[in-house]
Amino acid sequence: MRLPDARRPLSLATTGTGVRWGVLLALTAVVVAFLEYLRFPAAMLLGAMAAGIALAAADGPVRVPRMPFLVAQGVIGCLIARSITPELLVEILRDWPVFVGAVFSVIAVSTMLGWLLARFEVLPGTTAVWGASPGAATAIVLMSDGYGADARLVALMQYLRVVMVTVVASLVSALWVSGTTTAPAIDWFPPVHWPSLAGTVAVVAIGSVVAVRLRLQAGPMLVSLALAILLQDLGWLTITLPPWLLAIAYPLIGWTIGLRFTRQILVHAGRALPRLAAAIFLLIVVCGGFAVVLVQFAGIDPLTAYLATSPGGADSVAIIAASTPVDVPFVMAMQTGRFLVVLLTGPAIARFVATRVAKVHASRRSGR
Repeated sequence: MRLPDARRPLSLATTGTGVRWGVLLALTAVVVAFLEYLRFPAAMLLGAMAAGIALAAADGPVRVPRMPFLVAQGVIGCLIARSITPELLVEILRDWPVFVGAVFSVIAVSTMLGWLLARFEVLPGTTAVWGASPGAATAIVLMSDGYGADARLVALMQYLRVVMVTVVASLVSALWVSGTTTAPAIDWFPPVHWPSLAGTVAVVAIGSVVAVRLRLQAGPMLVSLALAILLQDLGWLTITLPPWLLAIAYPLIGWTIGLRFTRQILVHAGRALPRLAAAIFLLIVVCGGFAVVLVQFAGIDPLTAYLATSPGGADSVAIIAASTPVDVPFVMAMQTGRFLVVLLTGPAIARFVATRVAKVHASRRSGR
């Protein structure tokens, strides 16, 4: 029997799948615990993604089964649908000129930033546009993957935006009012209304099956989202997503994204990081300017206007808004309304910008 060479360095690449999964689970638990201790938004998802990146960089990736990942997408669709209530739609309709102006202004600026990032080859065409999109980060990453962008780089920019927006919004709120903007402790196992949970799980299952059969891009999330909104707003379903269910879905998505990273893509991401951070900071500043416009011409109080126009990070903005004296329905209606517009227009905008950038690059190469 051949003995292992003692001089050969230990590597995850030489270990079995079970060992790799054990390392991934342990590393995820450590990173998530640290982020939860810091009360960081989306800690479960970001911790799993970071652990997946670390494992992939160590040449020890594993493969997340396809079906659990599709089901996790459906759970995210229901999570988004839960916030799109008739009351929120009434709030949007009541002040629709304000919403239309603010939403499309933020989307226009983010699209321009995406064009610049693609134009100067910081990120590839569609990847740059999806990365700059001011929507719900997890949903944007899932959609970008379905429409051919590099989900790894989209995730890098989206979650960097989440971090920066959260930090800046927290600082602004803390300077504006006294009090805490810290997320409350999570009750992982609250009482559950089991029929509602069963209905929610059925929506996820139906959405996943339909999406697979019809081969829809980002289908499990989008079909579950549409079906859940319809049933909820008709009063036929109370969307129920206990924290322990989200704690299963988030890591599946985080691992799937993180495990796709390679050393080469990490090197590229490291080089692009300063320019990405600068672009995101510019987006935050410009959105702050839009908040000033809302204060001056729509009579909205400054902190409400700032949180409403803050470019994404809706879950963290919701936490901050709930702990400060602002118009919470207005803030969440603006954030959700902008995401819905991005959801509907994102693929077309990405194709349009990518096509224009490709023509610019082709013209520049032909002129050499």
